[in-house]
Amino acid sequence: MNGLQVIILVLVGLGGTCVVFTREPVRQAIALTFFGLLLALMFLILQAPDVALSQLVVGAVVLPLMILLVVAKIRRQSQ
Repeated sequence: MNGLQVIILVLVGLGGTCVVFTREPVRQAIALTFFGLLLALMFLILQAPDVALSQLVVGAVVLPLMILLVVAKIRRQSQ
């Protein structure tokens, strides 16, 4: 493993920990977006560009967007 791979693996570990310990749903969705971007970058560095593109679309865009839409709908219904 080279230095760049070690750095990105440490960042992915820190990003995952940040997502787990974040309690507010909106902030958690934002942290999940950055975590998805870090994972996509890790897959790109590990020479898996097809997996990186899939992770970028699903993990960094679609999933956080779905979470934010659900949180907005729940807050709108509770008012």
